[in-house]
Amino acid sequence: MPALKNDPEKTYLFEILLAKRDGIKQVKAVPAIGSVTVWFDPQALPLAALVKICDALLENLAAAKTGMFQGIEEVDPDAPTVEAQFAVEGMTCASCALLIEMLLRRDPRIREVNVNFAAETAQVVGVLTKEEVYRQVRKLGYRALPLDNLTQRKLLMEREHRRIKESRRRFVWAAVLSTPAILIAMAMPKRRIWHWIQFLLTTPVVFISGRSFFQKAWALAKRKSANMDSLVALGTGAAYGYSVPALLLSRSGGLYFEAAAGIITFVLLGRYLEEKAKGQAHEAVYKLIDLQPQTATRLENGKEKVIPIEEVRLDDLLLVRPGERIPTDGIVLEGATTVDESMLTGESMPVVKNAGDKVIGGCINGPGAFRFKVTAVGPDTVLAGIVHLVDQAQASKLPIQKTVDRISSVFVPSVMGIAGLTFGGWLLKSARFAPALGNTIAVLLIACPCALGLATPAAIMVGTGQAARRGIYIKNGESLELAAHLSAIVFDKTGTITEGRPEVTDFINLSDWERTALLAWTAAAEINSEHFLARAIVEKAEQEGVRIPAAMDFEAVPGEGVRARVENREIMIGNQAWMNRHEVLLAGLENRVEKLSEVGKTPVYVALDRRPAALIGIADQPRPNAKAAIDRLHRMGVKTMMVTGDVATTARFIARQVGIGEVIAGAKPDDKLAEIRQLQRQGENVGMIGDGINDAPALAAADVSFAVGSGTDIAIDASDITLVQGDIEKVADAIEISAFTLKVIRQNLFWAFGYNTVAIPVAAMGRLSPMIASGAMALSSVSVVANSLRLQRK
Repeated sequence: MPALKNDPEKTYLFEILLAKRDGIKQVKAVPAIGSVTVWFDPQALPLAALVKICDALLENLAAAKTGMFQGIEEVDPDAPTVEAQFAVEGMTCASCALLIEMLLRRDPRIREVNVNFAAETAQVVGVLTKEEVYRQVRKLGYRALPLDNLTQRKLLMEREHRRIKESRRRFVWAAVLSTPAILIAMAMPKRRIWHWIQFLLTTPVVFISGRSFFQKAWALAKRKSANMDSLVALGTGAAYGYSVPALLLSRSGGLYFEAAAGIITFVLLGRYLEEKAKGQAHEAVYKLIDLQPQTATRLENGKEKVIPIEEVRLDDLLLVRPGERIPTDGIVLEGATTVDESMLTGESMPVVKNAGDKVIGGCINGPGAFRFKVTAVGPDTVLAGIVHLVDQAQASKLPIQKTVDRISSVFVPSVMGIAGLTFGGWLLKSARFAPALGNTIAVLLIACPCALGLATPAAIMVGTGQAARRGIYIKNGESLELAAHLSAIVFDKTGTITEGRPEVTDFINLSDWERTALLAWTAAAEINSEHFLARAIVEKAEQEGVRIPAAMDFEAVPGEGVRARVENREIMIGNQAWMNRHEVLLAGLENRVEKLSEVGKTPVYVALDRRPAALIGIADQPRPNAKAAIDRLHRMGVKTMMVTGDVATTARFIARQVGIGEVIAGAKPDDKLAEIRQLQRQGENVGMIGDGINDAPALAAADVSFAVGSGTDIAIDASDITLVQGDIEKVADAIEISAFTLKVIRQNLFWAFGYNTVAIPVAAMGRLSPMIASGAMALSSVSVVANSLRLQRK
C-alpha cells in the first residue's frame, strides 16, 4: 500500500486496527515494504466492505498514530517477534481480563493479546521482550508469572492450591463473624446494644476479609476503570458507610451492618467455590505437569548420581529403573523394557523399547532397567510441548467470545448507570434514603459479569482437557468450534487410513541387472525420502543385508516420486505420472500392475537411465479400527471421501475394505487442494486428515485439519487437531467433544444473559435484598463452572 510505504509505525498500527474488525481472521504486515496481507471471511465481511474499511483506516491513520504512539518508543521493524505465555495473578473477574487486554493493545509493539480469566493465563505476541511484557502487566496492578518450563508450572500449581486454601480461610472467618450479625438483625429486638454488637462483628469483615475488594477498586478507579470488585466495594461501602453515622446519631432504622457483612461473606463463598471449580477445570494440565519427575539418576564415570531435573543436560546418560517415570526425552542405548505411553496416546498397551528406540519423559517404565542419552530438556521436551499445546487451546477464544467481550466491556459502567437511576428513582418515589440505598446496592451486587466472562473459557478449558486425555490435541478454540459443524471428511490413504507401515511384498526385476544390485540402487535413491513407501524399500534392503551406496543429486516431487544419481547411474522411483513425465516407456506392464493393484498392493516403478528396471509391490494394511471409524462418521451424518496419490485399483480396494464409497486416485498435492476447495464451494464444512508433505496444502485449506501423529511429534505438528498414534476413530471423538462443548457454552451464555436480564430489573424494583443479591451473584458464577465440568464425563 503506497500510504504505508516507508512508515513501519503506520503499517503496524494499520495491522492492529484492522485485526480488531469482525470478519477478519488474520492480518500480516511487512513494515519494510508497506505490504499487508488480510485473511477474511467473505460471508461475514464482503470484499467491497473490506475495501471501504481499509480506505477509512488509511484516511484516519495519521491521527490515530499520534494518539496511540504518544510516549512510546519507535517500533523497530526489524525487531524479532516474541511470544510470551504467562500466568496472571490478581484477576478477580472477567472484567480484569478484558481490562488487561484493552490496555496492552494500546502498546503498538504488541500485535496480539489474549487474556483468559478462567485459565488465568495470557498470551502476548509482539516486538518487545518478555520482561517488558511482564512490566506492562505489573503497571496495571497484576502480577505476571512466567510459564517457560514445567518447573515454573509446578510452582504456579502449588501457588493455586495455596490460593484456594487462603480463599477458604477468608470465607470461614467472614462467615464466623457475619452469621451472628445476620441472626441479630433477624431475631433480636432493635436496641442500641445489639446494633453496637453488629458494628463490632461487621467491621473486621469489611476491613479485613473484604480489604482486597476496596484495594482493587481504588487501583482501578485511579485508572478510570472498574470491574466486579468496584461493584462489591461500592455496595458494601455504601451499606457500611451509611450505617455507621446512623448508629452514632442513634437512628433506629436504616442500618445495613448485616447486609455489608453478608455481602462480603457471600462473595467470598462464591470466590472460594469458583477457585475450587477452576482448579478442577485445570485438572488436565495439572495431571500432565505431575508426570514429570523431580529428579533423575545420571551416570558419571560409571557412578550413579541423583540430580534435580533442572540440572539434566543434553547428551547426559541417565539410568531408569523398573517402575520409575522417565525423566526426559532420549534414545535408549542399553537395556530392554516396555513403557506405558498412555499419557500421550490414551492407550494402555505398553510399548516395547530396545536400543535405538525413542523414550518420552513422563512415561512409566515397565519391568526392565535401561540407560538412555538425553535428546531434549526443558521446554523442548514432548511433555512440555503437550502442556503448551493444551495451554494454547485453553487460552484461545472462540469466535462467539468476541460478542461476549464487546458486551462485557460496557457491562460494569452500564450497571453503575442503572444503579444511579435506581437510586434517583426511588428517592423521587418515596423520598426515603434507606430504601433507595438498599435497592441500589442490590442492583450493584446482582449484576455479576463473572458468569458471562466464564461461560466460554470455562467450557473450552474442560473440553480441550478432556480431549487431551483421549490423545486428541486441539490447537485453538476456533477449530474446537468448527469441528462440530463438519459435514465432509477427506482422508488421505497411506499412513492415515492404512497403518503407515508398508512392506515390500513383490520385487519384480525387469532388467538384466542382478536383483541385489538393483535393490541396493533403489534403496540408495529412497533413503533420503520421508515417504512411507520409501521407508519400506529401504527396510527391505536392510533385511536382506544389502549394502546401500551413497546417492547424489537427490530430487523429490511430493505425490509423484524421486530421482537421484547412484554410482554414475540415474535412477528414478515413483508412480506412472512420474515415469510419464520423464518419458519412461511402460508398455507391457499393465497386466502385472493390475494384478498387484487388485489385491491392494501399491505398484512402484523403478527406472534405470530412463528404462524400466523393476516393478515393486508394496502392501499397507488398513488400520484395525478404520472401518469402525468410517461407520461411526457415517452414522453422525458426515460424508467421507478418499483422495490419494495411489493408483485407482489399489485405492478402491482399500476404500471398499473400510467403507468409503467415493475415491479420487492419482491425486497430486494441488489436486487434493482443488478437491477441498470444490467441496467448500458446494457448501460443505470440510475436514482433512492426512500426514506428510504432500498433504500440507489440503490441510491448510480445510476448515479443520487433522494430522495423524506418532506421539513424539505432537508438540511441533502444525495442524489444527492432532490424533496421537494415528487413531482416526478419534476424529469422531473430536467432533462429539466439540459439539458437546458448544452445547455447554450455549447453556452457559443462556444462563448468564438470562440471569442478568431478569435479575437487574427485579433488584431495581426493590424485590431483592442486598444479601440475597450477593448470594445469587455468587451462585451464578459457580453454576456456570459446574455446568462446564459436566464435560469431564463426556
